[in-house]
Amino acid sequence: MKYIVLICARSGSKGLPGKNIKLLGGIPLIGWSINIAKKLNNVSRIIVSTDSNEIAQIAKNFGADVPFIRPSYLAQDDSSEWLVWRHAINYIEKNDGEKVDALIVLPATAPLRSIEDINACIDKYENSKVDSVITITEASRSPYFNMVFKDDNDYASLVIPPKNQIIRRQDAPEVYNMTTVAYVVKASFIKKCNGIFEGEVKSVITPQERSMDIDTLLDFKVVESFLNLKE
Repeated sequence: MKYIVLICARSGSKGLPGKNIKLLGGIPLIGWSINIAKKLNNVSRIIVSTDSNEIAQIAKNFGADVPFIRPSYLAQDDSSEWLVWRHAINYIEKNDGEKVDALIVLPATAPLRSIEDINACIDKYENSKVDSVITITEASRSPYFNMVFKDDNDYASLVIPPKNQIIRRQDAPEVYNMTTVAYVVKASFIKKCNGIFEGEVKSVITPQERSMDIDTLLDFKVVESFLNLKE
């Protein structure tokens, strides 16, 4: 099976303006995803979907293909990432005549992922009859124990009230955070469905130190500090 790696990087981040090309360890953030994608086997193309000519040129400099500039309606704050994936598949199949079997999606915001993390996702996808494989990491908080919501009268209650009283987090059902380390998703599933959990999903656990996602300046500083400590 041949995969297409898709890296989505729009220009209009509000949490950290310009984050996808912000230098981390001397490399634009998007460059981290492109560089690790080039180490994968059975990948026919590495494609970047962006609405920015500047990001497109940087992506090309790092060796990625940018076959289109993403339409503006798919580059808004509330644009569906799922529809961005679908747009990329439809474009490639219609304009390049290339059948897409599956995508490996590597968000630009998770630069600390390892090649082993991605290969573990690919192996699980190939050895399971599923529509997608996602990455997860152990959650520090639980909706059964210490995650709450507030009602209109400012009263707080647990997100999921347990049947029996739980006095320690360790006694609550084990839960995980989804991460942006990697997704492996069947192309036909993306085209016919509207979200990842409409299908059969398996997961790969990744350690927290490789699962950090950059959305704000604080996130960026934490990742930057972590890289400095490793040197």
